[in-house]
Amino acid sequence: MRENERVTSATRQPETPAADIPPRLIATDLDGTLLRDDKSVSPRTVAALAAAEEAGIEVFFVTGRPARWMDVVSDHVHGHGLAICGNGAAVVDLHGGPGAHQFVKVRELARENALDAVQLLREAAPGTVYAVEQTYGFYQEPDYPKLHMEIPDNLAPAEELLAEDGPGAAEPVLKILAYHPSIDPDAFLTLSRLAIGDRANVTRSSPSALLEISGPGVSKASTLALCCAERGISHEEVVAFGDMPNDVEMLTWAGQSYAMGNAHPDVIAAASGRTVANNDDGVAVVIERMLRRL
Repeated sequence: MRENERVTSATRQPETPAADIPPRLIATDLDGTLLRDDKSVSPRTVAALAAAEEAGIEVFFVTGRPARWMDVVSDHVHGHGLAICGNGAAVVDLHGGPGAHQFVKVRELARENALDAVQLLREAAPGTVYAVEQTYGFYQEPDYPKLHMEIPDNLAPAEELLAEDGPGAAEPVLKILAYHPSIDPDAFLTLSRLAIGDRANVTRSSPSALLEISGPGVSKASTLALCCAERGISHEEVVAFGDMPNDVEMLTWAGQSYAMGNAHPDVIAAASGRTVANNDDGVAVVIERMLRRL
């Protein structure tokens, strides 16, 4: 990982690392990064994204959100219409608008791996409760808290939800969510990674002890790399933005990367630069400066 020697405050201008290679793609996280805390996209940010596209730079939204939560940015996908959702578990075409999106690529979590992860984490962290995210369905255990503004399609123990003949058996599993009511979020992440090992990829994007568990090797970075390879874009030509641990691999992979002013310490350590906070339009600040240099 690259480490920053300077840390700016949320009110200072971003550090701008020297870039010899013109950018061809911007990859940005949503919550805590592109979106303000009220989940809006500011007019300044909308204008910056449009200007980047007009300059020939593709913009990819790369998020932990499921496809059905992408309506907040569906009006800003421009030409290609694609977004990477579920921490890399799916590439989705948003052109159809809310409720009419299409899955272009799915990198599922095998049910056998998911069940192993559930069992291992139950042993390592008693009291953990689960939800299951699928391409279209959302299922949870009865004790899983109301962390999401939606009604689950089914309530049952995770072992039943993940069974081959379970309620969502016709759909691939994108990720499982694991919540613990009392463990420190970073400690829960470390413990879970040790317990689950290479059976799945474990990360987090919530301020609470809520983990997101995907298939082995599935991350924002690995799916972004696949999308870039299909376009003949190298990692040196990518500029990435993020704020939470689920962004670390993507920020490390990209040629230029920016931690938000409100970012987790691990994200600051992983990024090659830092911008101002999401509420101060940190992504737009960097894009505007980048376009002035082209």
